[in-house]
Amino acid sequence: MKFDQPAAINPIDQGRVIGKATARIDGPLKVTGTAPYAAERHDVAPNQAYGWIVGAGIAKGRLTSLDTVEAKEAPGVLAVLSTLDHVPLPLYGTNTANLFGGATIEHYHQAIALVVAETFEQACGAAKLIRAEYERADGLYDLDTAPSVPTPKDGEGTRDMDFGDFAAAWDASPVRFEGDYVTRDESHAMMEPFASIAAWEGDKLTVWTTNQLIEWSRKAAARTLGIDRDDIRLDSPFVGGGFGGKLFIRAEFVLAALGAKEIGRPVKVAMQRPLMINNSTHRPATRQTIKLGADENGKLKAISHSVLSGNLPGGSPEGAEASSKLFYGADAIEIRSRLATLDLPEGNAMRAPGEAPGLMAFEVAMDELAEQLDIDPVQLRIVNDTQVDPMKPERKFTSRLYIECLERGAKAFGWDRRIAKPASVREGEWLIGMGMAGGIRNNFHVASGARVRLAGNGTVTVETDMTDIGTGSYTIIAQTAAEMMGLDLDRITVRLGSSDFPVSAGSGGQFGGNCSTAGVYAACVMLRRQVAEAFGMDPDLAEFVGGEVRQGAVAKPLGLAAGNGEIVAEDTIEFGDLVDEEQQSTFAAHFVEAAVNAYTGETRIRRMLAVCSAGRILNPSAARSQIIGAMTMGAGAALMEELAIDQRFGMFINHDLAGYEVPVHADIPHQEVIFLDDETPRSSPMKAMGVGELGLCGVGAAIANAQYNATGVRIRNYPLTLDKYLDRLPAIA
Repeated sequence: MKFDQPAAINPIDQGRVIGKATARIDGPLKVTGTAPYAAERHDVAPNQAYGWIVGAGIAKGRLTSLDTVEAKEAPGVLAVLSTLDHVPLPLYGTNTANLFGGATIEHYHQAIALVVAETFEQACGAAKLIRAEYERADGLYDLDTAPSVPTPKDGEGTRDMDFGDFAAAWDASPVRFEGDYVTRDESHAMMEPFASIAAWEGDKLTVWTTNQLIEWSRKAAARTLGIDRDDIRLDSPFVGGGFGGKLFIRAEFVLAALGAKEIGRPVKVAMQRPLMINNSTHRPATRQTIKLGADENGKLKAISHSVLSGNLPGGSPEGAEASSKLFYGADAIEIRSRLATLDLPEGNAMRAPGEAPGLMAFEVAMDELAEQLDIDPVQLRIVNDTQVDPMKPERKFTSRLYIECLERGAKAFGWDRRIAKPASVREGEWLIGMGMAGGIRNNFHVASGARVRLAGNGTVTVETDMTDIGTGSYTIIAQTAAEMMGLDLDRITVRLGSSDFPVSAGSGGQFGGNCSTAGVYAACVMLRRQVAEAFGMDPDLAEFVGGEVRQGAVAKPLGLAAGNGEIVAEDTIEFGDLVDEEQQSTFAAHFVEAAVNAYTGETRIRRMLAVCSAGRILNPSAARSQIIGAMTMGAGAALMEELAIDQRFGMFINHDLAGYEVPVHADIPHQEVIFLDDETPRSSPMKAMGVGELGLCGVGAAIANAQYNATGVRIRNYPLTLDKYLDRLPAIA
């Protein structure tokens, strides 16, 4: 199905199932511990052996020797794979997490060996007997001192952008603000480790794994392992958190496949937690400079956003300037992106890449400008709203309810009770403050396919390689099929995460929900046509409701069309130029109340509110959970998350869940989410947009602004840990 015209009235608009708060159909499996996660799949490949990865002890240099003799002689050991015995495996893109082969070391904890044994414990014990010697080389690990260059874009030129004459607009601005901001390296820190079970049958490989994008990873595996894509089968029905960290194949995937080939048996590898942070991708640190020029009424005349981030050679930048191109109107906008080469593990996609750290700086700068102007922060943002792309004024937004988000949020949160003067509200030893920030995240489109099967008993099975990373894919896909075919949810079965199924958008970039359900919609349109024709009905007039197909006075049971067999329909939604003609973005307004202890500097978030505009909300309860999860993630980035770099050895030293702190439920007692009614016919037949990453965009800034309102101490270096402002609190206390 080609989507090249705005969606008209269609069966999804009935709203019988779609748009209803629906409990997760996979919930019982998860709360009973029976959902088949990769490391727990003991029944899929009999006679599994176990692998243990040995990581490099240096960040840059060469492995000069690897003594595996004792390890090979240890009890239960079946094989030891050494990187020195393999030629370097080719990479798919710049994903270096699966580096293996050869002596070159490019990052700390790079896989240098795999021990395969009968039991997990035997593999672990034998790995400790391996002795590695290195020739260490000097590396670059400090973003502040590493040389940087303008960030190249695909093809010629750089990612720098200009609209209007910034220098002239800046000089003409009666009110000017300039600030420097720092965000730190962050880890995905998902609960489920990277895990894969690999089994060969002749030249064909099956990998049961934890992965967000099945087809992408299938292609990557084919390139890396040097086999045909059609000879690889991936299976990933449940993913225990990803946040972008499981977009790619990783060391455990590749080594499980190599190990299984070596011993002629299935091999399971679950990457040990201390390796996960250095042996995978992460969100890179940034240094950002924001310049805002405005008139006395707060109308922006000049915007400049300069970003420095780092990555390994050939890597991509953290595009923190992305939101600044679109968020507010101005006479002139200047965008600058610089990339430094660092010898750290690869920086790559992490939930809301670009926008999350970018808005942590930009929306604080907006707050600082509001204070300088003596204008309410909400009003400043309303004044600078735009209904057109600021850098391409001829291009309008398909939907932009940002002002509505701000006004609705301010009223619901009680923003009128905020006292603008910092450090004015106190409850005992606690200083109380309110802060807010805006959020923007673009709506992306990726072709997505599905297969639907109608059985004679009137049930429908949906098959697509879409994944569920905790986002509720099973449920919204079931809701889509139920709405289209006129069935209750208990008549729908959803099968996900297998490369045997049609290729979907996958989970990532906030496009998964909208695009995957649109693909199911397309397949159901084809199935509806086949069923109607089987009954001699007009497909355009037939109604599917209550398990029946009706036209006029005629009503027939849906399953009757399949008889004793089944009817199968398959289609893919393909997005035409329609989605590029106008800017499609989602918007949010975040409000936070925080308390800071006047004596200890401890910050506690007391309540949070997000008001979101993101097209039709397919399942409000699932979407609310996504936003709350993102808000919590934003709290972590603002207050505690930081990968600490050991500058001597080039590693993230807090590389486990004991040292890398993340928020827990007790950290945030009250969170609420409001969704605006915003159906978007130009986005897809579902009239939905992405929502999962929007909830993170702007959260860190709202917390920082609340902390400042509480204390009067402005910190521009995340995370906002108490050591950065404690010495400035005694006067307040």
